[in-house]
Amino acid sequence: MKQLFFLCFFSSLILFGCTQKENQSKPNIIFLLTDDQRADALGVAGNRFVETPNLDKLANEGARFSNAYVTTSICCVSRASIFSGQFMRRHGIEDFVTGFSDTAWAGTYPALLKQAGYKTGFIGKFGVGEEKDMPTETFDYWKGFGGQGKYENEDDEGNFIHLTEKMGNQAIEFIQNYSGDGPFCLSVSFKAPHCQDGDLRQFIFDQNYANVLAGTTIPERETNKEEYYEMFPEEWRKDNEARARWELRFSTPEKYQEMVKGYYRLIYGADVVVGRIRSELEKLGLDKNTVIVFSGDNGFYLGEHGLAGKWYGHEESIRVPMLVYDPRNPHAGTVLEQMALNIDIAPTILELAGIEKPSQMQGESLLPLINNQNTGWRTGFFYEHYILKRGDVCIIPGSEGVVGKDYKYIRYMKEPGKYIYEEMYDRNNDKQEINNLAEDSKFSELKNSYIKKTEDYRQTLK
Repeated sequence: MKQLFFLCFFSSLILFGCTQKENQSKPNIIFLLTDDQRADALGVAGNRFVETPNLDKLANEGARFSNAYVTTSICCVSRASIFSGQFMRRHGIEDFVTGFSDTAWAGTYPALLKQAGYKTGFIGKFGVGEEKDMPTETFDYWKGFGGQGKYENEDDEGNFIHLTEKMGNQAIEFIQNYSGDGPFCLSVSFKAPHCQDGDLRQFIFDQNYANVLAGTTIPERETNKEEYYEMFPEEWRKDNEARARWELRFSTPEKYQEMVKGYYRLIYGADVVVGRIRSELEKLGLDKNTVIVFSGDNGFYLGEHGLAGKWYGHEESIRVPMLVYDPRNPHAGTVLEQMALNIDIAPTILELAGIEKPSQMQGESLLPLINNQNTGWRTGFFYEHYILKRGDVCIIPGSEGVVGKDYKYIRYMKEPGKYIYEEMYDRNNDKQEINNLAEDSKFSELKNSYIKKTEDYRQTLK
């Protein structure tokens, strides 16, 4: 009997040791998400005004996707797509009040990692549904908040603290409290550089960074002129929220300088947090087994086409930064030109954790691209944004279409199925998207092929 006891005891130790070794062989994962950071708002992407030394270092030590996009350019929908790996047509979250059902949430990357034994943490703007819908039980460490949040906060002692710094402190706390018992996945979801809606200051940056860009004049963008806004038809322009926000932010040279500098200073604040996180990982000896994935949840107009905000299908609105750094398999300075999408983030995180992608996920893991193992990849994708009304007035026309390798087609509507305007651009020769080919008879056959692709996507992506 005693021999049997010791045999079982040592067998259990061996099994426990194998399981522990297997868990430790899986990487820790940190997913960093900024809010409204456009693709070119990175120093490594060629922007000589924004200061992002830590993100640039991450890109230079890992892989950067130079053609990364969102499938719907608005916070709530994009974040639902990031969690679920699904287009809006499938996950069905089209507004700020609809949350995940229990069944749908069970198929998201945090829930699947939790089920697989990962220690999970979430910090910042959850962004999907209302406060009551937030799945706090999925996370071992929860510092999330509902709604848009506010930049001006107090710490535990009642002293002022900027939200981005506060979130950085929480990320450090999570890392310091990590016990080493199994791998972890920490999601840090910044509010920065999103504006503070309802506040005339808009981009409320940490005053510690007020000297960033001080004395610098940022050139206005070529398409931030009346003539480019006038290219849109009157019906599209009427009551358009993107124009109202342009008036608030970019309608004078003084406003432009103030707002763009504020936007860049918020990004700098998030970059500082990235540096703090990496330093803490190194200090605790966790840096060699912690993968960092970084992206933005959608792009952002800085006055282009006479617009502000996001929502529509122009490059400034739908293109985002995306980086993957894996210290176990570094691809230092790799720049990948294939189309990466926000719906690819969840499958990528799951593959990193050794978890099979569920069938309902429509994105694909980016790891084969990074490892140069994928012989075929998408050459286009479906873009969609719902119609947004204030009362009975349409303030954001809905949009849908196809972004292809060489051309982009987008159509707009103020009522479902009633199209009021079309755009088609040559993506290779018209980077600023100012020569609309939709009404050019020479391109009618090509346009019709993109309309067919749009209809096909509408039917197949549900």
